[in-house]
Amino acid sequence: MTLVDRTSRFTLAKRVFSKTKEEVGDAMIALLKTVHTVKTVTLDNGGEFAGHVRVSKAIGADIYFAKPYASWQRGTNENTNGRIRRFWPKKFDMGKLTDDEIERRILLLNFTPRKVLGGLTPFEVYMGQGVALIT
Repeated sequence: MTLVDRTSRFTLAKRVFSKTKEEVGDAMIALLKTVHTVKTVTLDNGGEFAGHVRVSKAIGADIYFAKPYASWQRGTNENTNGRIRRFWPKKFDMGKLTDDEIERRILLLNFTPRKVLGGLTPFEVYMGQGVALIT
């Protein structure tokens, strides 16, 4: 699962072994409790996000849903997923990865300068502001 700050492009990721609302909700809460103030989260309409009310209460943020089949409403997340797929193609078995391997790749994403950020890294931009995350 990935969470991306819309403004800084700072990315968080956590491996989940199933797409149950409980496991995905627990993973979201664990990730979001590690970051600065979260104001909003925008999700797609997957069933794994059915526990959104519990997540919203736990992190104190509003949760919104993109319209079905409207991936452009979550463009930053779609772009980030594309960047992640450069490391691991779509058919790659993510279950084979260790948490350390995932963390190293996410660090690489967060420390890679971006044109959209004026040549700064997501980490550099993120360290100076609050976040609005999308998944």
